Amino acid sequence: MRAYLLIMLFISGLSFSQNTISGTVTDTNKQSIPGANITVVGSSSGTSTDFDGTFKLNTPSKPPFTIKISAVGFESKTINITSLNQKADVILKDEETKLDEIVVSASRTPERVIESPVTIERMGIQEIKNTTAATFYDGLENLKEVNFNTSSISFKSVNTRGFATVANTRFMQLVDGMDNSSPALNFVLGNLIGISDIDVASVELLPGASSALYGANAFNGIMFMNSKSPFTNEGISVYYKYGQTSQKAAGTNDYNDFGIRAAKAFTKHFAMKANFTYMEASEWIAADTRSMTGGSIGHAMNQNYDGLNIYGDEVTTSIPNVGQVSRTGYREQDLTDNKVKSMKADFGMHFKPWADDTEIILQYKIGTGNTIYQGANRYALKNFLMQQGKFEVKGKNFFARVYFTSEDAGDSYDMRFAGWNINRMAKSDKNWFTDYGTAFQLSSAALGLNANEAAVYARNFADYNVSPGLPLVPNTDPANPSAPRSARFEPGSTQFINALATVTSNPDLTQGAKFIDHSKLYHSDVNYNFKDLIKFAEIQVGGSWRKYVMDSEGTIFTDYDGPIEYKEYGAYAQLQKKWLDDRLKFTGSLRYDKSQNFDGNLSPRISFVYSAGESKRHNFRVSYQTGFRNPTTQDQYIGLDLGPFALIGSAAENLDRFQETVNVSASGQAVAGQPATLPMSGRNAYENAYTLASVQAFAASGNVTDLKVANVQLVKPEQVQAFEAGYRTVVQNDLSIDINGYYNIYNDFMNTSRVISPYYGTAGTGTTPAVLLSYQALAFGDRRVYQVYTNTTAQITSLGFGVGLSKKVYKDFELGVNYNYAQFDFDQSEDPSFVAGFNTPKHRIKGSFGNAKLTKNLGFNLNVRWNTEYLWQSSFGDGMIPENTVLDAQINYGIPKLKSVIKVGATNLFGKDYLQVVGAGMIGKMVFASWTINP
Repeated sequence: MRAYLLIMLFISGLSFSQNTISGTVTDTNKQSIPGANITVVGSSSGTSTDFDGTFKLNTPSKPPFTIKISAVGFESKTINITSLNQKADVILKDEETKLDEIVVSASRTPERVIESPVTIERMGIQEIKNTTAATFYDGLENLKEVNFNTSSISFKSVNTRGFATVANTRFMQLVDGMDNSSPALNFVLGNLIGISDIDVASVELLPGASSALYGANAFNGIMFMNSKSPFTNEGISVYYKYGQTSQKAAGTNDYNDFGIRAAKAFTKHFAMKANFTYMEASEWIAADTRSMTGGSIGHAMNQNYDGLNIYGDEVTTSIPNVGQVSRTGYREQDLTDNKVKSMKADFGMHFKPWADDTEIILQYKIGTGNTIYQGANRYALKNFLMQQGKFEVKGKNFFARVYFTSEDAGDSYDMRFAGWNINRMAKSDKNWFTDYGTAFQLSSAALGLNANEAAVYARNFADYNVSPGLPLVPNTDPANPSAPRSARFEPGSTQFINALATVTSNPDLTQGAKFIDHSKLYHSDVNYNFKDLIKFAEIQVGGSWRKYVMDSEGTIFTDYDGPIEYKEYGAYAQLQKKWLDDRLKFTGSLRYDKSQNFDGNLSPRISFVYSAGESKRHNFRVSYQTGFRNPTTQDQYIGLDLGPFALIGSAAENLDRFQETVNVSASGQAVAGQPATLPMSGRNAYENAYTLASVQAFAASGNVTDLKVANVQLVKPEQVQAFEAGYRTVVQNDLSIDINGYYNIYNDFMNTSRVISPYYGTAGTGTTPAVLLSYQALAFGDRRVYQVYTNTTAQITSLGFGVGLSKKVYKDFELGVNYNYAQFDFDQSEDPSFVAGFNTPKHRIKGSFGNAKLTKNLGFNLNVRWNTEYLWQSSFGDGMIPENTVLDAQINYGIPKLKSVIKVGATNLFGKDYLQVVGAGMIGKMVFASWTINP
């Protein structure tokens, strides 16, 4: 029945009477203008020019009527159409319109960039065409205020104004109005289900707090990606890119990227479009061997070595008369195939049932692939899948949409657990450490080896059951942990391959590494603008509702007994008014949000924009707003045993949902009179624990007065007060100036903290029997390390400013430069365990130089980025990110007869491998060539 209705729509659409107007659009140099918009004034009919500037406009209107021709960077023009055979050849004059471009995101209403009440960055079709990066999404890194955190060649997260890791939960990304965040992880997975390069119409980015209009997650920035309409951008477009990546660890490898877009307006009432893209490449291999336990790199000189990108060596124990010893681990590149794949598709049906601007949209998006994500551990996302479906009705002054997001972790796994459990399949931890200790002490006593020599001898014996130089003992039963002790599985061997397949298909993290995730998100938005009904000011109202459904089958969350659900909602109102001959614009907004597990939050925003000068080209703005961020699903409901410690979310019900059983030491049983096993819950982490630092001090001194009770409060929303000022102008017709500064005050900043809970006794100070019992538990090693989610008591502030300049220096040669300064401050003594994770360089400079019209069909562009050294902090690893200078370049040549553009480019053209994320792969060089065909 559905297929029949769709066919009838197609047939009925083709039967409508259509009139066709054709023409060309060029500039004053007689060069074609691709992508110019042609619309019938007073009608919804429209189209755009193809690559050589020609167009065909189908409209039911009969002459006479008027068409309007507009293009970014040119003055608009109208032409009267008096007959059907009239040829509409139009010449548009150049106009510096960078700050006159229309944006919607800053106030949820169309306004010029220059009049925006807050800082905003924009990337349009021309900027997308000229980007020096391999994709438009990668090209966002060249925008002012944007800093990338690269976890993988295909997974890059946007960082604006700091406090962001790869998992940037303080930044929101919307694609055609839909939140791109993972339902379970609560942060954006790059462009996994975003927009194709040939379907993107524009990108708008607000680098500051935006909670007043967009709710909880728009805390430190929000980005809008908007796709092309099939009513105005018809035809079949195709691109293909081939390139090579070069990195010291990975060598030189192929890069392939293909995409196709098909769009058709069958009638003025009905249009459809579809997109498909596929990309494959080799990963930037993470091969950082720095020791996380101090000392030398490698086990040859450091028996407790724990390499950053080596997994399995985190398993460690103290052996009497030997010291602290770690197992032999596996490199990250041994635990994954280092191949990146991305496939995404979308399909949309667009209906305009009436003569006005009302449009009904049905849209479906799907994305799948392989990539690397870095959180507390490094995760290989294999066949990871996300889907979104949307139903939206929008018009001139309103929109209403509902959508869902679902995900499937596929064959994804934790590489650290993979290393641990492959080792355990070859030999249990108990047997391995017993062999190590026995061999160390015997070799030292019988052979007279020094400590380093004895350590090498002992490791070889524990790994392979033999003395150095003797043949390895073959494995007897790698799938049976209780089998006789066998040799270590060497990477690439059949034993290793089989063991890796076994652990990565097992979701029990005591034996495997796979994680399961079938989480979902349901969301609805409404907005209405009363500007046609109320004249004294522009007033908008709107609201949203959202439901999270966490479904990890107990592998990530404490959803052992079924999915966990919770809801949140919000409502807002905004008033915008102009005075003083429209020179002074006031915008005031207020939003209320309520999450099921937390108290409600009010988020106000007020701003003033004043346009000075005879032509109103000097625009000054000031704004104040508050933002907030609700704890994520992980902050609330995670219950993940990572081995050395467990992650415990702090939703009140989660403290009882997390349950585990621990094994009491022989001393605890004999001296403290405890049973062999004891139950533990999340309440131990939050209600009966000492701070990690104090337990470490106690271990060193033996003085119980060093112990401090961890008074961990349940996590609650964090808030920010954001003050911003700015100035924008265009002088001398082509010099654009954009200056902004901000100051943020953060309260209840969300934080994680490590605590240690004794298996028995009560955490405290003094000499009561229960407290003394806890001292014994710590002394006997009967203790559990937890990472808990809470809020810091310290007040944090950040400030920064940016300056952007752009000018045509000679004819169409354009030079641009921008500078950003960013810093944060807090008193560490207020919360000694707090880790800020600002992860942003203090100084950044970006420059561009190019000419889109070097000759009739030839253009080029250069981009350079520089940043100072800065501290990176995350749960996976800390360290310094070095100073970097990166140069990207591209040249493009148009072939009008083939409606094609050929582009050749390179990123990190002359630089060496550089780092953006401690623990991730260093970023190498990429050279690429692309061929794009547009109708």
